[in-house]
Amino acid sequence: MLSPETPILLLTTGGTIDKIYFDALSDYQVGETVMAKLLDIARVKHPFRIEEVTRKDSLELDDHDRALIYARVAAAAEKHVVITHGTDTMTETAKQLAGIAGKTIVLVGALAPARFGESDASFNLGMAFAAAQVAEPGVYITMSGSVFRADKVVKDRAKGAFVPIAE
Repeated sequence: MLSPETPILLLTTGGTIDKIYFDALSDYQVGETVMAKLLDIARVKHPFRIEEVTRKDSLELDDHDRALIYARVAAAAEKHVVITHGTDTMTETAKQLAGIAGKTIVLVGALAPARFGESDASFNLGMAFAAAQVAEPGVYITMSGSVFRADKVVKDRAKGAFVPIAE
């Protein structure tokens, strides 16, 4: 288990969790991250550091972006990393990160923007911070109250949820 003094690195990449909505005539756009604000509101006392990697919808992420995310995680001094990410390609990025040994990496997103009052973002972020502190090294996805090994889960678009892969 992670020591209370050991910081968690929070990397932001965009996705619905950080989307903003201007008006009825506008599309959602990924804006400046609100993760520090969410952690402040939640009164998180565990030390953390936030770095932005990209501000993209996950459908816009490409191999270059995933290589950049990989490089940031691999180079980080922190052994516990939470990554905010859009849900549509979260499992693809998780597969890329599987080659990083000795780190606990947790990807997290939201089905509704954090700026919305009825968003799942705060809860999911809290789950990710908890998972990063107690999970063994590896890559995980946490959404909707569940923690999954990243190689054992898929997004079921019809259900609007992540579900275990049938074995």
